[in-house]
Order: sequence, then structure tokens, then C-alpha cells
Amino acid sequence: QVQLVESGGGLVQPGGSLRLSCAASGSIFSINAMGWARQAPGKQRELVASITSGGNTNYADSVKGRFTISRDNAKNTVYLQMNSLKPEDTAVYYCNAEGVKTPSGYVAVWGQGSLVTVSS
Repeated sequence: QVQLVESGGGLVQPGGSLRLSCAASGSIFSINAMGWARQAPGKQRELVASITSGGNTNYADSVKGRFTISRDNAKNTVYLQMNSLKPEDTAVYYCNAEGVKTPSGYVAVWGQGSLVTVSS
């Protein structure tokens, strides 16, 4: 069974920074893509950023230039560096792994979510 464990959320003032981490554990041979999505109260979940095993990245327009996604393939870990945070970035952030190759085949997995609150 594959699990994603997130860490790094919390309360930060506008203009501040936070770094989220997400580590995948279990019987994993490889992971194709990893990413982050977020869901604000009363809104639908939206993709924030993603990164392939080869390092290709994709960002939502709302976070381009402020957020940076990276990963450590050897550790099956993905990071999200969030700078210049705004109140509208307040949401529960979910880690995601797609194309996870396991002994049972390929699976997709979501983390439990990590709350990020941007407020003065």
C-alpha cells in the first residue's frame, strides 16, 4: 500500500514563505508525476503545480513566479516552496502521485491534506 505523508503547513503572514513536503512510502518502483492541488473553503480543488520524474514542471497561472515545485526521486519526495504568499492562497494543500508503479500495478494516490493559512 502506498501512502503520501505531508508536512510543512501552518499560519504565515501575507508576503511570507512556507515549504511543503510530501513523502511517498510503501512498495514503490517508480513514480511518474507528483504534484500539489489545493482546495479553499467553498471552492473546487485546483491543481497548483506538478512535476514529472524527468523534471518537467507545470504551474497554475495564479502561482507562477511565486511557487516552485521540486522533487527528490531517490527519496520519492516532492516539495512546494511558496513565496510571496497572499490571503487567497489560504487552502488545504493536497499532495498527489500519479503513475506509481507497485508490485500490483500502477496506482494514483492522494495525501491527507495540509492546511495553509495566510493571514495577518
